[in-house]
Order: sequence, then C-alpha cells, then structure tokens
Amino acid sequence: MKISIRHRYIKKIPVLEVVSEEYKNATLPLVIYYHGWQSSKELSLTQARKLARKGMRVILPDAMNHGERKTGPISPIPSVTFWSSIQYNIIEFAQLVRHFDKQGLIESGKIGVGGVSMGGITTCALLTQHSEVKVAACMMGTPKPSRYIERVMDRSVEMDYFVPQDLPLLLSWVMHYDLSNNAEKLAQRPVLFWHGTEDPKIPYEDVAEFYQMIEGEPYAKNSQFITGSGEGHLVKGEMMDVVANFFAKELDL
Repeated sequence: MKISIRHRYIKKIPVLEVVSEEYKNATLPLVIYYHGWQSSKELSLTQARKLARKGMRVILPDAMNHGERKTGPISPIPSVTFWSSIQYNIIEFAQLVRHFDKQGLIESGKIGVGGVSMGGITTCALLTQHSEVKVAACMMGTPKPSRYIERVMDRSVEMDYFVPQDLPLLLSWVMHYDLSNNAEKLAQRPVLFWHGTEDPKIPYEDVAEFYQMIEGEPYAKNSQFITGSGEGHLVKGEMMDVVANFFAKELDL
C-alpha cells in the first residue's frame, strides 16, 4: 500500500495529511494525532503511517511554538510556553475537524484523537469538551494536568526557578480541561492509556491513580490502561502497532 504524505496549511495551521494514496479523496475515519513537547509533526510520521495503513486519514499538526511555528526561544518561566502550546492545540482542534467535515471527507462521524506526551495531555483535555471524539489514545500524557502544574510549582521552589505565584491563576483554564475532575466525560468512549513505569518526565503514578479511580465505573467501561513495565518516556514501534490496531478496531475498520 502506497501512503500519501501531503504537506499543507489548514487555516494557516501547518499539517501533514497521511493517507493511503488509493483513498486520499475518499470519505474515511479522521484521526488527529499530536506530537510532544519540543518535537514536531514529522516525528509522528511512523505512527501516522501505521494508522493510515489501517484505512484512516491522519492529520499531524505542528503545535504552536513547534516545528514550522517555532518563532523564538521558549519562555524562561517554566511551563508557560508548554501550556500555551496545548491551549492552541485545543483551540484549533475544531477548526481542523470542520475543514474535513465541510468537504464531506469524514466517514459517519468517525473522529479519533491521540498523541504522545504533550500530545497525550492535549488528547485528555479534548475529551472533556468534545463529544464528537469517538476514540482516543493518550500515550505517556496525563489526565491530571492540574496536578502537573502543582508539580511545576513545587519543583520551582526546590530548584530555585522563578515562577510567578499567580501562575495557577494564569493557567486556571486548565482545570476546565482536567479529565480527572471530569471523568464522567469519558462517556463510555474507547480510550487507551499507555505509560512507562520509569517515565522521568510525566509521572506514571498520575495515570495509574487516575485509572484506578475510574476502573469499574460505567462511564469508563471502554477505557483501558497498558503499563510499560520498565519503560521510560518513549513509545516504541511495537506499541505504535497496538495503537494502530486499537483505532482500527474501535473505528470498525
């Protein structure tokens, strides 16, 4: 199967559209997949190809402050550029979906979202507000973003970094997108969580505690959590295959 990789701009958002050459103009399930912090859309191509081979149209956007949208150094204040990038991802999600919906290229409302690290945080945030998302995969992200901000505040004291004391207030929008405070928004949708036990960047225990909280709840009956025993902050090829198979199964491909 030949895979088409098309670089384009959708309302000035730089994206890669990855889809089977044979079906690039066909109505297909749409999956938007987000890259991680200080990464770029090109580094998600391996995962995108695996998804496209299953019969999906995959859109890889560059987050604000990343890839083609990198305009300068990140803020010297920890976490500011990070959360700004996530906020833009969330804001622009509906614009990307609308573009393909207007062209009649989304099959029967089959919309999926996924991502790694910062992209996984974006994924969990989108689940709190976007019921049109039918399937999702959070890879080494966190469904507890408010806790992540608390960790930044705590660490800034330990490491003697300057962080404005009103940072939590400046980022107060995050609590409205905190899946751990809105777990019922899972709404029985198929959601895959994966996290390595030795992740040095986003703590494994935050995801594990979240899943322990939701396990057995009716709204989470189609959620699943895979532990990467001994794994760090990296999604390997074998796990990318699991993600591709998960989306294919849940999108009825």
